[in-house]
This record gives sequence, C-alpha cells and structure tokens, in this order.
Amino acid sequence: MVYWKWRALRTGNEKYNQAVRFWAKIFGLNFAVGVVTGIPMEFQFGTNWAGFSRYAGGVIGQTLAMEGMFAFFLESAFVGALIWGEKRLGPRYHFLAALAVALGIWISGYFILITNAFMQHPVGHQVQADGSLGIASFGAYLLNPWGWVQFAHNQLAALVTGSFVVAAVGAFYILRGVHPIQAQLYLRAGTFTGLIVSLLVAFPTGDQQAKMVGRHQPVTLAAMEGKFVGGPLAAVAVIGQPNIAARRLDNPIEIPGALSFLAYGTFQSYVRGLEEFPEETWPDNIELLYYAFHLMITLGTIFIILMAFASFQNWRGRLESSTWLLWVLMLAFPFPYIANTLGWMTAELGRQPWLVYGLFRTRDGYSKVVSNGDTIFTLIGFVGLYFVLGLLFLYLTGREIAYGPEEEVVGNRGEELSR
Repeated sequence: MVYWKWRALRTGNEKYNQAVRFWAKIFGLNFAVGVVTGIPMEFQFGTNWAGFSRYAGGVIGQTLAMEGMFAFFLESAFVGALIWGEKRLGPRYHFLAALAVALGIWISGYFILITNAFMQHPVGHQVQADGSLGIASFGAYLLNPWGWVQFAHNQLAALVTGSFVVAAVGAFYILRGVHPIQAQLYLRAGTFTGLIVSLLVAFPTGDQQAKMVGRHQPVTLAAMEGKFVGGPLAAVAVIGQPNIAARRLDNPIEIPGALSFLAYGTFQSYVRGLEEFPEETWPDNIELLYYAFHLMITLGTIFIILMAFASFQNWRGRLESSTWLLWVLMLAFPFPYIANTLGWMTAELGRQPWLVYGLFRTRDGYSKVVSNGDTIFTLIGFVGLYFVLGLLFLYLTGREIAYGPEEEVVGNRGEELSR
C-alpha cells in the first residue's frame, strides 16, 4: 500500500489510490482480528507461564513493553487515518499515514522477534542474586544476531503471504470478468513481488537461519533432518521417515553433502548426529519437527516455481489469458499461511525442551497453580472463540472482496491498462 500511495503521488493515476482504499479495508480487518487474538497471549505469561515470567521477565519484558508503547501505539494511531482519512488528510499526508502504519508494523515485528530470539539464542543477560535473569547489555540483547536473521526471514515470509493473497484476488476478478484495471494491477504486483520475496526467503535469509541453527542449536539441526549418526558430507533428506526406535531414517532419498554445505558452508563439514547428544536434550517430538521442516521447504520451493512461471507468462503477455494458471494462483493463497505456521512449528519444536535455550527448561516454566483441567478448559474456550472470530473474519473479508474496489475511472482505459 505504501508503494501504491507513492505511485499515486508520482503519476497522478487514480487506480493506485483505488487499490489502497480497497486493501486498507482488508488490512483493517486483519488488524482488528490480530489485536483481539493477540492480547490474550500477553496475559498467558502471567496466567499459564508464571515460572517463565519470574525467571526471564526482567529481560523479555523490556522488548514486549517497547512493542506496546512504541510500535503498537504508532500503528494504532495511524490505522484509522489510513482507512478513513484520505479526503481530510490529502494525498501527501495520507501517504505519510500509510508509511507510519507500515513502519509501526515492522518495528512491532522486530521487538516481538527479538524477544523470541532471546529464547532461541540468549545474549546480553546476567543472572541476578535471586536466580532470575536481568539485562547485562541492552545493546547486545536488542541487536541479537539471531534476531536480525529471524526478523528478515519472518518479514519476507509475511510478504510472500501478502503477495499470494493480492495475486489471488486479481486472478479471481479476472476469472469473473470484473474490475479489469484493478485485477491486472493486483495480479502483476502480486506475482512479481511474490517471486522476489520467495527467492529472498530461501536465500539469503533461510540459508542464514539454517547456519544459525547449525552453530547454536546443533541438536535441533540433527532432529530437523532426522540425522542420528554424524559425519562429514552430511546429506539433506528429500524423502524419508524418522524411526526414533531404530535410530534411523527409513526409505531415505538424500542429496549427499548438502546439509554440511547449508549448515557450515563446506561439503566436508562435520554435522553431529542425535546420538552425540544426551537424549534428554533432544527435541520432544522429532517426527513432527522433521515433517514440519520438510513440508515448509517443499512449499517454499513450490512458491518459487509458481511465481517464476507466472512472472514468465506475464513477460510474454499471456498471464491474464492463461485460465488454468489463474485458477492455480487463486487457489494457492492458503498455502503461504500453512508454510508460515510450519516455520514457526519448526522454530518452537526445535527449541524444546528449553524455554530459554540452554538455560531454562519448559517443564520449569508453567504455572504450578494452574491445573491440567484448567488449561484444557480455557484452551477449549479460546479455540471456540477464535473459531467464531475466524468465521466472522472470513465472512467480512469475503464480503469486501465480493464487493470489490470502488468503481474504476474509465478515462483513458488503454493507457491505464498499459501502466
């Protein structure tokens, strides 16, 4: 939306403003659902994870508070101006409102991901007299190298999701034969951006994330690949099923040396196997971790291939006329959401059995006064509530998409379609 507002200012072409007005409504719905579902997660630190809050609250509380006080307030202050304030603000100030919302979102993501990065790779902390953690170097904590890589990887993955959604809506309109100018804009912007960010998710950010895991969580790397026996020329499994009881990967199809290169930069690098680590430090669910990681990689590869072919067809001038490809693009939009979920499953399952890696175990972090029954009861309640909210969100979003962008300017149609 920031790019389209900038294009509207530069060219005076109204189609870009129409695109922003339409997608601002979709964004507003996402923002509202994100706030409603995100606030209970903050309360869980006190209700369900009191032990963790006592131990690490002096560290992670810093960035969580900064996210709320600075980033969330910034985006909240300007989101209304973005959605409803265009006429009152005028073109330039409306552009600045869009920029402020985008900046707030990315700063918010950074603070949250730095918090998670501390749980993955704790730096900048010290142990207090009471045994809890405190800040030793705020700069080291805030500039955690794991956090920088994780932030870049996560935000680019979010852009992949957005690009697929924008392209899907464009394909939907073209297949229906409605809103042709906006449909072409969405389709071309979504496929081009989707190709660029899908490549960047794989390299360099995905590559650097793998190297971070190899350096700081070698047991996690071994579990992600179902590798029980270490050695040089370690292979990446294309297909295989981890057999924990037999300590092997069944029916493997592997690429020799690929894991050594991806994790450490050379094919001869030694990759440690699970058998070289105490079993109590292994991730709790190796099978689920293995499949989550490999499904994520598979989907990411498919995203690159699909968007590369769509961009090629666009270059040939055949994208809008390729019905089967439009159907694929329209139906593909849920899969980046799935891939993002699988990525977070890989990160969080891989960190186990630790809440703060190497320092504090998950079994020590839960609230002792909250029984299993209480946890299950509230979980069922939240699942039911979020299910209803999810249906409401889908209904409202579907209604906006069905209604479509406002009536398009039909002045010089050929000129607009060509831009």
